[in-house]
Amino acid sequence: MSRPVAVVAPSDDRELVQRAVAGDRAAFEAIYRAHADRVFALLTRLLGPDREREDLMQEVFIRLHPALARFRGECALPTFIYQITTRVAVDHLRRRRRHRADTLAAGNTIDLDAEIDPGLSPAEQAARRQELVDALTLLDALSPKLRAAFVLREVMGLSHDEVARIVDAHPAAARMRVALARRAIAKLCAKSPARKDLR
Repeated sequence: MSRPVAVVAPSDDRELVQRAVAGDRAAFEAIYRAHADRVFALLTRLLGPDREREDLMQEVFIRLHPALARFRGECALPTFIYQITTRVAVDHLRRRRRHRADTLAAGNTIDLDAEIDPGLSPAEQAARRQELVDALTLLDALSPKLRAAFVLREVMGLSHDEVARIVDAHPAAARMRVALARRAIAKLCAKSPARKDLR
């Protein structure tokens, strides 16, 4: 199977990139302003409410600056930025897995309270917190590559072709990663029926 047809970036994006590569600081700041919120949202979906998201967002744009010289407009600029964001997230997940076995138990890198509506009753907040813990525990059981593909496809609703572009894989490989993640989550849910969030 061949790779999907590339989505060509709009000419205004290509011009903005060319100006940024040429050293136009205002052009790069315009790219930052246009995409920072989406980068942060993607990091949240890939990592959960990780306390390091702000630092990781800065890392995305630090990596983006020199990478813009390689941008030729074969894909949309947001896709190019999502590729870098996903790599930063996968690298962070690998570090997180190496440094401790249980991300949620450590409690110092995950801020669940920030994701819970303060207007809920204490009982509702406790239930929501447990739902988040269960969902994140399931995601933590996946390898970073499987997790990224699964979140992009199943949580964000992107097509398999879009996922393939973002994770820089052949579409068949992206489909396989999503399928493997689904099977792994289904197996974990079968062992613990209370965990149904991601099935």
